[in-house]
Amino acid sequence: MTSARKHNEVDGENEALPFDYYDDDDDFDAFTDGDGDCNCDGGVLGFSDPFSSEVKPRILLMGLRRSGKSSIQKVVFHKMSPNETLFLESTNKICREDVSNSSFVSFQIWDFPGQIDFFDPTFDYEMIFRGTGALIFVIDSQDDYVEALSRLHLTVTRAYKVNPDINFEVFIHKVDGLSDDHKIEKQRDIHKRANDDLADAGLERIHLSFYLTSIYDHSIFEAFSKVVQKLIPQLPTLENLLNIFISNSGIEKAFLFDVVSKIYIATDSSPVDMQTYELCCDMIDVVIDISCIYGLSGDGGGTPYDKESMAIIHLNNTTVMYLKEVTKFLALVCFLREESFEKKGLIDYNFHCFKKAIEEVFDVRLKVQRSRKLLSQRRWSRQTVPNGTQVLPH
Repeated sequence: MTSARKHNEVDGENEALPFDYYDDDDDFDAFTDGDGDCNCDGGVLGFSDPFSSEVKPRILLMGLRRSGKSSIQKVVFHKMSPNETLFLESTNKICREDVSNSSFVSFQIWDFPGQIDFFDPTFDYEMIFRGTGALIFVIDSQDDYVEALSRLHLTVTRAYKVNPDINFEVFIHKVDGLSDDHKIEKQRDIHKRANDDLADAGLERIHLSFYLTSIYDHSIFEAFSKVVQKLIPQLPTLENLLNIFISNSGIEKAFLFDVVSKIYIATDSSPVDMQTYELCCDMIDVVIDISCIYGLSGDGGGTPYDKESMAIIHLNNTTVMYLKEVTKFLALVCFLREESFEKKGLIDYNFHCFKKAIEEVFDVRLKVQRSRKLLSQRRWSRQTVPNGTQVLPH
């Protein structure tokens, strides 16, 4: 496929990339550029294989009714327009969804109805919390949040007793209708009340992270990025590689993006500016949109994003944005000055080294998964008799 290269200014919103641009069965190619010779059937993350012992991190979405939990999930992972979420029906049962088939980011999302009493004696909440990596509690900032804070405290304390390793994240949601001063005031008040409740219960060791979010801007994507990053064991290595790359290339800021969800899985150690993050999201949309128009073959085959994909955008403030494909699911987006971009050859060479290092990092994970898969197969074979009948363990 011929990739579309864009030289222009970012000038507006573009439609996001739908999941069905990627095939469900080609995850493994993410780190081999599609021409690797490994015959691992389970994909790069191995979750579709029955013998894989890899367990996907579980993210729980909790909160009161109509707080916006399902809307968040639909906007971030299904590319639903924020305006369309107004017509979503209230969730009345636990909805579990795997996020892995079309994206580098891989985990389960459990959306809990606001009215469900999951601490009912007949409800096995210990099983749910035991396998949870992150618990996101959504609070409607435009509503009275006294009841929400009470439910937050009950949920966090119960979950912590079962699994102290859970990351507790609080989304102060629907802040798009509030002024900046009112947002800060709300966050400060909720932060103080929630932590005071924990202190009164003698649970000061529980850490809550707070985010101001809205589905009508990029704040929800940035918040989810920070939640997901905590579940990536290779994050310190990725950050270190990015720091080395930018320091040797004259780059001011760099992000490693999951193209499908527009969640950035890593960035360098410099602070993240919201406007910079929004420009990155817009750039990814531009690349995908242009590639869909000019990059696909005549019969519509192929994908709009492949190993030839790259883009250069010159902004009107002497800043250059540079996007390069890292894997079929990941993109590196960089910000640098025009005078630094004159050394594009050096940047491309350093990027080649960076890309190779990324592949080596995840190659270790692949080897671990293969050994686990082989071990699981051996255990399975030991539990079966020669005629194929499974022997139940004593």
